[in-house]
Amino acid sequence: MTLSLTRLQTYYGDYEAEPLLRAMIKEEFRGSIALVSSFGADSALLVEMVARIDPNTPILFLETGKHFKETLEYVNYLEKHFGLTDLRRLVPDPELLRKVDADGELWKTQVNRCCWLRKVEPLNLVLNGGAFEAVITGRKRFQTQERKDIDNIELFNDGIFRVNPLAGWTKQDIHAEFDARGLPQHPLVAKGYPSIGCEPCTRAVKPGEDDRSGRWAHTVDMLDAKKEECGIHLQQGKVAQTDWNV
Repeated sequence: MTLSLTRLQTYYGDYEAEPLLRAMIKEEFRGSIALVSSFGADSALLVEMVARIDPNTPILFLETGKHFKETLEYVNYLEKHFGLTDLRRLVPDPELLRKVDADGELWKTQVNRCCWLRKVEPLNLVLNGGAFEAVITGRKRFQTQERKDIDNIELFNDGIFRVNPLAGWTKQDIHAEFDARGLPQHPLVAKGYPSIGCEPCTRAVKPGEDDRSGRWAHTVDMLDAKKEECGIHLQQGKVAQTDWNV
C-alpha cells in the first residue's frame, strides 16, 4: 500500500504518543523507521517509549564531535539501561571536516554551516540512502516558532515522513511523565541546562529565561536574531543554500 499523509493523519491524527509509536513502528513503517535522538534534556522519554515497543528500532544519534562529555556518558548509559540494540552514532565526514572546519572553530563565525557539516549532512546521507521511510522526532509545539504548528505526522519534501509523538505535549506533561516512569535525567539539567545541544553553542539558562534561551545564544550578534533550529528538521528550501552548504 502506498503511504499517504492524508490517510496516516486521518487514521492516527488523534492517537496518543505510545499508541501512535506502536502503529508506526509495528505496522505502517515496519522495518523502515528510526528515532532521531539528541539524547538531550527530554530524550529519555521517547527513547524509553520506543524501547518498550521494540528495542531493535534504529536510533540515530548525531555525534557532532562537539557534545558535552555528560551527553556522551548519558548516551552510553541509556543504551545499556534500555537495552538498545541498534544505536547508530552518525559522525561528520572527516574529509569535509578537514576542508571546512579544520580548526574546529567554525561555530564561532558560520554557525549554520557548522550545523550543516556536523548534523544536517550526516543525517541526510543516511536518509537519502533509502533505508528509512520515516523518522521519529522529539519536537514539541511549545519549543520554537518554527515548531508551533507541527502535526503529529508530517511528510517532508525529501520524501521522508516525520512522526512527532510529543508534538502537543507541554513541559509539565513531560516532567510528570519522567516522574511517573522513573526516567534517568540528563545530568546537565540539574545544572541549569533545560535544553542541551553542542557544548560550544549551549549555555546554562538564567532565572526567568526561556528554556531554549541557552541554545545558540551567541548568534544574536552574528545573525541579528537568535538561531533556533540546527536544520535537520527544516523543510528543504527553507534554509539559504549559500549559508548552509559547502
